[in-house]
Amino acid sequence: MPLELFLDLYSPPCRAIYIFAQKNGIPFELRPVELGRGEHLKPEFLKVNPLGKVPALKDGDFLLAESVAILLYLNRKYQAAAHWYPTELQARARVDEYLAWQHTAVQLPATNVYLCKSLLPHFSGQPVDPVRLDRLLGKLKPALRHLDQEVLATKPFLATKQLSLADLMAFTELMQPTAVGCDIFQDWPRLAAWQARVEAALGPELVQDAHRLVLQPRDPRDAQGDPKRAQELVQRLLERLS
Repeated sequence: MPLELFLDLYSPPCRAIYIFAQKNGIPFELRPVELGRGEHLKPEFLKVNPLGKVPALKDGDFLLAESVAILLYLNRKYQAAAHWYPTELQARARVDEYLAWQHTAVQLPATNVYLCKSLLPHFSGQPVDPVRLDRLLGKLKPALRHLDQEVLATKPFLATKQLSLADLMAFTELMQPTAVGCDIFQDWPRLAAWQARVEAALGPELVQDAHRLVLQPRDPRDAQGDPKRAQELVQRLLERLS
């Protein structure tokens, strides 16, 4: 049976896996899971990942969750080019270092900016709260400063001199607020140059393909179809972004 990837391309980690698989010619069946419609909580998906989260992988009888674990599994099984996850000890450690750090330093604040700017107003019908948005952008700023002024001060990519899994994860995460009009690169020239290098290395067409959902306006019917679900989602978002 072909490898199955359960993804919602609104999700940055899902896009990282999608890009990695496409870039490396890995054969897979895409199984879309729409988080906004609660498909991650349906019984059929919970059989794949009882945690009710995407991404998830099914390889025959083998099930796997968590984006970093999935990327490493695909990298090892399909023997991707060494630059993705170097064999040299210290270079690999640099990739591991970023992948361990980014969950709370980059992924969480970048996603919260996106939720505040896009998902919350979409489902609540209320305009973006500028005070909340500024506060959330401020929580992302230390990571941007660290990447721009320290990490990228001595090398073109985040972990080594070549594109790695660290860059792929960072790129998809930082595209999340960028896609909804928050120019988080404007004050960080090294980071802006890095973004351009990563997109060129991945291929603009593949980047556009992976980000096509997040770059287009959401369908208003998503918010109108199930008012109760929309209200519950708004409450969860407000709690998360408080």
